[in-house]
Amino acid sequence: MAARFANLRRISVLDPVTEHEEIMRISAGLEFPWDYQKSLEMALFRTYCVPTISGLLERTGEFERRPQKRYDDTAVLMAELVEHGYDSPRGREALRVVNRQHGRYEISNDDMLYVLSTFIYDPIDWLHRYGWRPLTRNEELAGFHFYRAVGARMGIRDIPAGYDEFLAIKTAYEQEHFVFAPSNRRIGQYTLDLFCSWYPSVARPVVARAVVAMLDPAMVRAFGFTAPPSWVGALGRHALRLRAFVVRRMPVRKALKLTSTRNRTYPGYPRGYRPSDLGAISSTAR
Repeated sequence: MAARFANLRRISVLDPVTEHEEIMRISAGLEFPWDYQKSLEMALFRTYCVPTISGLLERTGEFERRPQKRYDDTAVLMAELVEHGYDSPRGREALRVVNRQHGRYEISNDDMLYVLSTFIYDPIDWLHRYGWRPLTRNEELAGFHFYRAVGARMGIRDIPAGYDEFLAIKTAYEQEHFVFAPSNRRIGQYTLDLFCSWYPSVARPVVARAVVAMLDPAMVRAFGFTAPPSWVGALGRHALRLRAFVVRRMPVRKALKLTSTRNRTYPGYPRGYRPSDLGAISSTAR
């Protein structure tokens, strides 16, 4: 088991302020690639509980017409930043794509700040619940400093300088802005349908119930979904903890699993692709 914690020992001697990119690369790409992927899926799902965010997404039409492409664009662009660094040539190219897409629409700084916060804290919360080992404080702070730097390069203003301060802002924002709206329901349903489409048709009703069961009550209310029986969520959480038990006993990962993760829109990525090849072509928001 000592070899299983080799990456953790590397992380323990790195500075989460000045070496946060390396910590993120190890943590997200070697230690917890599947968990980061799933937690960020749920983090994006969470942002659709805010009517101003879901309303904008509904007006673009992307979720109705090309939900898989929009999902893959976001996932791969973020993976580029983690794998190569936000100031690397590929990282800067990925950020130009992100900023170009956001620049087409009028998005409030508060909404941008909130979405940024979910990239920091939702994976941390997920990993404390379902990770094969607890996250260290170095990993938590590295995520904060990494996405704070990304947010600054996206032109997001007033990003808090402290980890706890930003978390408090995220919590308060959700308490105020998580309210039901028809656009929440529609965007939430498009996303739920997308998640279900990854599985055989016979399993999709079960997948839909399982996903909704993993949402917290405030999200269920904001989407207007019907909560499944409590045992469905309990079973899902038990399955994730059982997975963590198994993963803990697997060999340490040697190769990064970030941009090389399979996606359905760009086969073989990153071979033959540049970050500038990504990005949905959206209609003008009304």
